[in-house]
Amino acid sequence: MTTYTIFPESKIRLDELLRQNLPKLTGLELSNSKIRRLIMAGCIRVNGREVRIPSYTVFVKSNVEAFIDKDKLLYEKQADDISFEVTEESVLYEDEYLIFINKPAKFPTEKTIVTDRDNLHDAVVRYLWKKNPSLRNPPYVGIMHRLDKDTSGVILFTKTREVNKAIFDMFDSSKLELNESSEKNYRPVHKTYIAVVKDSVKIKESFTVKNFLGRITSKSAGCKWGEVPESRGGLIAVTEFKVIKRDAGRCYLECHPITGRTHQIRIHLAGLGTPIFGDTLYNGDKAERLFLHAKSLELTHPITGKKISVSAPCNDLY
Repeated sequence: MTTYTIFPESKIRLDELLRQNLPKLTGLELSNSKIRRLIMAGCIRVNGREVRIPSYTVFVKSNVEAFIDKDKLLYEKQADDISFEVTEESVLYEDEYLIFINKPAKFPTEKTIVTDRDNLHDAVVRYLWKKNPSLRNPPYVGIMHRLDKDTSGVILFTKTREVNKAIFDMFDSSKLELNESSEKNYRPVHKTYIAVVKDSVKIKESFTVKNFLGRITSKSAGCKWGEVPESRGGLIAVTEFKVIKRDAGRCYLECHPITGRTHQIRIHLAGLGTPIFGDTLYNGDKAERLFLHAKSLELTHPITGKKISVSAPCNDLY
């Protein structure tokens, strides 16, 4: 997320001010509809106040701030987004501080620049508000980590800001002290994924991939990551793999990401020449969905100090 600040030199409509200035500031071609969506999505503040009215009049010496995530700005709602509502059946664990959801594939985790695009965060808010309709304002729901739109499985949200720092620190890969002999013991959150790839002699019964990853596309293009040397800003990425079964030319893998880099498991498997089924971004064979599922999350409860292990079934991958 980048903040762009504009100081108008004359009285002007908000949408016109952005139209004149944002393309130069961002280096992107922005249509009138994208400018309008930025405003309607609540990405613009005037003198510190959120403004969602494109025709809003801005005066000289006003401080106009645009908060823009270029990745989201460049992508529109995809035709294969599903409709989804959180129910008791999709809640895997809940207490007064945390809620774990079994996220479906083809459903975004959070808001995008397209204002009418539904997402899991909003669905969790709706679910909690429906449980407590006496609330005057929407209940708080904090996003601590994310799953790609096409990845299914366990995802955690917080229900109070009180636990945010502790949970954020657990997921923060920058705090890891990696140790060659026992790396996973240094991970405060233990994640387990299931991935399905084409069987190959390159896939041993158990193996570890360790390299440095970074973004390999420009900021104005779709987000794609790949191997990048540490000297050029690459971040350490480690994933442990174990074969669950081999069947009909497919290999089913249990994946334990030690670090939490963007697309990490997908890149590590694609790097072996065995991309995940359905992962067309990394040259995987086309399939009805991305065959990647977040099977479980294990962590220490930030309040009680007790170990929590939450799992989600993945019936459509087997």
